[in-house]
Amino acid sequence: MNLSDIIIALTDHQTAPLDVRISSAVIDSRQAVKGSLFIALPGEQVDGHDFVQAAFDKGAQVALIDRKIDTECSILDVRENKFNTDQMEISLPLCLLVENTLSALQRLASYWRKQHPLRTIGITGSVGKTSTKELIASLLSQKYKVLKNPGNRNNEIGLPLTLLELNESHERAVLEMGFYVPGEIRQLCEIAQPHVGVVTNIGTVHAERAGTQETIARGKAELIESLPPAPEGTAILNMDDSWVRSMAETTKAQCFTYGINQDADLTASEIKSYGLDGVSCSLSYLGEKHQISSPLLGEFSVYTILRATAVALTEGLDWRTIKSALATSRVDLRMHQIRLPNGAVILDDTYNASPASTIAALQLLSGLKGRRVAVLGDMLELGRYEESGHQAVGKAAASTADLLVLVGKRSKTTAEAAIENGFPKEQLFWYPDSQEAALPASGMIQDGDIVLIKGSNSMRMDKIMDALKGSRE
Repeated sequence: MNLSDIIIALTDHQTAPLDVRISSAVIDSRQAVKGSLFIALPGEQVDGHDFVQAAFDKGAQVALIDRKIDTECSILDVRENKFNTDQMEISLPLCLLVENTLSALQRLASYWRKQHPLRTIGITGSVGKTSTKELIASLLSQKYKVLKNPGNRNNEIGLPLTLLELNESHERAVLEMGFYVPGEIRQLCEIAQPHVGVVTNIGTVHAERAGTQETIARGKAELIESLPPAPEGTAILNMDDSWVRSMAETTKAQCFTYGINQDADLTASEIKSYGLDGVSCSLSYLGEKHQISSPLLGEFSVYTILRATAVALTEGLDWRTIKSALATSRVDLRMHQIRLPNGAVILDDTYNASPASTIAALQLLSGLKGRRVAVLGDMLELGRYEESGHQAVGKAAASTADLLVLVGKRSKTTAEAAIENGFPKEQLFWYPDSQEAALPASGMIQDGDIVLIKGSNSMRMDKIMDALKGSRE
């Protein structure tokens, strides 16, 4: 990208060639390098406008601003009805004055996406988005040059920043799309222009903001509704989830269905979990069966395998390539194994939690050898489903864990449900927060234990994980 591209994207005016190369786009001045574009976004705690000079000092050449700043630089007003091509004077470093820096970032990303004729895969859902994104990208990379959004860059800021990394070598983009409120995914689709849409499932994550499960389903369906008609567009839908299954009625794209319990285009059977050594299953497609093995953990990961395989088939990969890639792909998942010197194993799943993902993690724990310890924190943003969600986890924990450590005021509901379902009181411990739980929990772990640690991100369950590791080093 160069400066001409930026000005054309923001103004819709052609300009004389401006050979100012842009090496990267950043919103954190500490990440600026020589040739960067810095987007000054206002935040809850800090305002990027206060760090424009810091970005220039690190090598940034251009910054997007939406208010005047006290920084020594040239300023070009590119706001609507303000931009004048006859009065362009370019000297570096340069600030481009826009109406709104976030909108400008999104407009620039949309323009840059349209300059690259590649196929794009969008992924949304309540549980499993990140693992699905990682496995799809891993499979497609066997044949194509793939761009994916790293980490949790799946929102109105992160997705545009990812698209600005596109270059002429990319052939596929695999983009996770997050959801908080209706209209958000539709906006992301307007920027990314996906050809393939994958919906994992519809749960109660973010119900506190979105409202009902029905509202969440409508928001996720925006991805499917935004796809181009068949044969260019393909919707990859989970037949085992009634909310997702009904999305077939909302799209003109071709529907490719997958599932375990329902008839679908791609189905899985003969599922076997080998604990920490992965899973295997048989995938059926067009009347043929294909035996699959994968290092992914737990029976629930078969859904991730189904989704990734469906996309791989849609994008022209053959079964030999798919099976080989599934057998060797060790994608960057959020659950990590940490083996302690005494033989205990920590399943670090501290990034986040929902009822569905926590129950799936408990199911994995139940199949492992050793004393099974579940350290579970509150699950947040469940709205009206808060009590029922924690009750469901308590019921699942009662039949899967040998020792239960619960953290947070909402987890009192989990404790009550576990005891009501037969869990022994003397093996259950509750603490108000992770700080108070860390030291006692670390003292409970014995040689050979299997310890699952999971909770919403803001519960800081990582403090307990760090205490466990520290006590055994």
